[in-house]
Amino acid sequence: MKVDYYELLGVVRTCTADDLKKAYRKLAMQHHPDKNPGDKAAEHKFKEISEAYQVLCDAQRRAAYDRFGHAAFEQGGAAAGAGFGGFEFSTGFADIFDEMFGEILGGGARRQSQGGQMRGADLRYDLDITLEEALRGIEKNITIANSVTCSDCKGQGAAPGTQPTECTMCRGQGRVRAQQGFFTIERACPTCQGAGRVIQNPCKKCSGAGRVRQERTLAVSIPPGVEDGTRIRLAGEGEAGTRGGNPGDLYVILELQQHPIFQRDGANLFCRVPIPMTTAALGGTIEVPTIDGVFTEMKVEPATQSGHRTRIKQKGMSVLRSNSRGDLYVELAVETPVHLTKKQKELLKEFADEAAANKTHPESESFVDKVKDIFGKK
Repeated sequence: MKVDYYELLGVVRTCTADDLKKAYRKLAMQHHPDKNPGDKAAEHKFKEISEAYQVLCDAQRRAAYDRFGHAAFEQGGAAAGAGFGGFEFSTGFADIFDEMFGEILGGGARRQSQGGQMRGADLRYDLDITLEEALRGIEKNITIANSVTCSDCKGQGAAPGTQPTECTMCRGQGRVRAQQGFFTIERACPTCQGAGRVIQNPCKKCSGAGRVRQERTLAVSIPPGVEDGTRIRLAGEGEAGTRGGNPGDLYVILELQQHPIFQRDGANLFCRVPIPMTTAALGGTIEVPTIDGVFTEMKVEPATQSGHRTRIKQKGMSVLRSNSRGDLYVELAVETPVHLTKKQKELLKEFADEAAANKTHPESESFVDKVKDIFGKK
């Protein structure tokens, strides 16, 4: 008597397709004949779980099984008239197995098309740009060396005037089948490497590869407002495909260089500007640098403290795909004077004595009072 398919796979009847696939993959890896050579029990178990998965992964077959059980697939069963007929384990199993375990047995998850055509690989290029270039946008030239389609054979690999011939081993299919126990496993043809054709007279320029190595210079258009890590795709500029297949793409990854003055956060910029102690105390006007390369005037209010931050609108970075800009935030750092003359020291001493009497430093005085309150007046 056959075991229930759901019980075999260790799932409930309401499980999703993903749950089924995960359960089957785990069990198949455990009981696969290649991992259990000579173990008849493991081989039998592998056949059972594969049979169960082939039924349950198909929506129509699963519905029939849920209604009629194993009788749905027995000759003359209740579902025979509904088009399900007798169940044959080998039907369709090669495709399921190749999809899930092709990489284990040496097959590829992505098959070549008829004639051996395969899309070329995508490439990556890291490009350094400055913050100013990211602000305005720029067009830059890059030089890459990659495989391109051979101009003599147009990617076919055969010498001009000749054509590849059909592979005699796979008869042009590009795939061959091998018996492994009671399973039939499909693999790429070892003679033509899955191309289905054999080149008798290879092209002299590319030696039959259909591709040649070439250095090229490409123009990359960088729009204003790009950020670090922005990816720009150049379609068709990657590796050439095999046997005339479509080329891959080139992805240019932008890396912004660190700026000596500005720090960026999205569209906003931050800048620390030192100012004299006298300007902070009395107020005044200072010049602040901007990413545009020019200075802008900024008013400093009297009694400005170190760390005070002011926003200058529309002086930040460009916003990608927009005409707007972010803001510039200027943090003021009050600078203590150095290299004082004798007269300057005397003036500051006089100022300090008067300041102590008039309580002109409320923040530091309140801090001292707070400490006294916490630890007791000593």
